[in-house]
Amino acid sequence: MPFRFGVITLTEAPQCFVRVRIELADGRSQWGASAEMLAPKWFDKNLALSNEDNFDQLRLALRLAAGAYMDGKARTAFGHFAAHYSEQIETGATRGLNPLVAGYGPAQLDRAVLDALFLSLGCSFYEGMRDNFAGIDPKLLGRRLGDLAGFDMPRFLAQLTPAGSIAARHTVGLVDVIGGHPGQVGDGLPESLEEVVATYGHGYFKLKLGGNLDADLARLIEIAAVLDRAPEPYFVSLDGNEQYDDIAALLELWRRMQAAPQLQRLVAGILFIEQPITRAHALGSDVSVLSRVKPVIIDESDDDLDAFSRARGLGYSGVSSKCCKGLYKSILNAARCLRWNAETAEPRYFMTGEDLTTQAGLAVQQDLALVSLIGIRHVERNGHHYVNGMAGLPAAEQALFLAAHPDLYEHTYGAVRLKIRSGQLGVGSLATPGFASGAYPDWQTLKPMA
Repeated sequence: MPFRFGVITLTEAPQCFVRVRIELADGRSQWGASAEMLAPKWFDKNLALSNEDNFDQLRLALRLAAGAYMDGKARTAFGHFAAHYSEQIETGATRGLNPLVAGYGPAQLDRAVLDALFLSLGCSFYEGMRDNFAGIDPKLLGRRLGDLAGFDMPRFLAQLTPAGSIAARHTVGLVDVIGGHPGQVGDGLPESLEEVVATYGHGYFKLKLGGNLDADLARLIEIAAVLDRAPEPYFVSLDGNEQYDDIAALLELWRRMQAAPQLQRLVAGILFIEQPITRAHALGSDVSVLSRVKPVIIDESDDDLDAFSRARGLGYSGVSSKCCKGLYKSILNAARCLRWNAETAEPRYFMTGEDLTTQAGLAVQQDLALVSLIGIRHVERNGHHYVNGMAGLPAAEQALFLAAHPDLYEHTYGAVRLKIRSGQLGVGSLATPGFASGAYPDWQTLKPMA
C-alpha cells in the first residue's frame, strides 16, 4: 500500500543488509549483521534529487563508513564509532552528504558490530549493554558530549530495564483511507484506519500532517470520528514531517483544533508534536510558546550528537530514537534526559520511538530492542502496514524468523508478519544472544550493493 509522509508517496524502496566480521584480542572471530531501508526523501528532502539519487547517497555513506572502520586499529565497539564520527561527517560533506545522510553508514555498521560482539560473548543485547561491553564512554567524543561530562555511564546502563512487550503506535499516512474497506489490496488484511483499530486493538496513533491548515484540520476531524468510537482512552502524536515553515502556522492549527468540538477527545489525547517545522528553520527560533501547549520534539533536525542539546535551549522537550540515526545517539540522548530531568522540579525531557518503515526481520527487531532498552513503552510501527510482511522472502527464511521469535511474528494470509495483539508487540524473544538476531537472511539470495 502507498505510504505518504512529508514530500513523498512511497511505493517501493530497497533494503540494505550489512555483514561485519570482528576479531577479538584472543583471536576469536564472529560475523554480525544489521538491516535498514534505504528510504528516499527523509534524510535529504531536496526535490531536485531523484529517489535513486537518495539511494546512492545512503550507499555512499555506507561505503565511507566501511572504509573508515577498517583502518586496522583495535578499539572497543563504541571506540570505532567515536574515532570516526567527525571524520564521517566531514568526509560526507565534501561529497555532498548532509550529516543525517552521512550518519546512516555508521548507524548500520555499529549495530552489526554489536551483534558480532555479543554473539562472541554469548550474551544478549540487553546483557551486553548492561555490562557496557560496547565500551560507551562520552569522553571519547570530547566537546561534542561536553554536557555529559562526569556522567556515570556504567551505572546508567546497568539500571536500564527492558520490557517484555511494547505498544505499537499505528501510523496514519497522508493518503491512508480512514473509514470503510477501500479494497486497494484485497488480501484480507486491514487497509483503512477503521479496520486497523478493529483488527489490532491499538491505543496509540501517529497522525501525519501535510502543512495545509484546512486540509489538516478536516483530516483530523475524520480520524477523530473513528478513534472516538473506542470506549477506552487513546493517545496520539502529531508528525509535521517538516511541512510547516514557522511556529505561527502551527499555533493557528492548534487554535482551530481546540475550537473544533469534534476534536476535543483527540486533542486531550495528544502526547507530543514531532518535527513540525522544516529543518532549515527548526533550530533557528524558539518554540517555547508551542511547547507550553504540548511537548515538541525534533526528528529530522537530530542530525548531530549535540542537536538535542541545542534543541533543548530552544524549548524542545524531546527527541526521537531511530536505529537509522544511530543506536549510540539514542543511548546518549536517553542519558541526557535522565541528567536534565534530575535538574528540574518534574520530568520534562523524554525520548520517543519512531519508525522509518522498518521491515520484518533484523531491522524491526534491533529497533524494538533498542527502544525497549532505553525505556520507551510505545513505539511507532508502520512498515508492517504498508508492506506485506515477509511475503517477498524465501519460505525457509520466514520459518526461521518465526521459530526464533514466536512472540513477535505470526504466519497469516500467506506470509510471516508482525503479531499485534491488543495493540501490543511481544519482544521477550529479542533477549537472544547477539543483537536481537535469532535468525538471519539467506545471504545467497541477496544482491551485492551497487
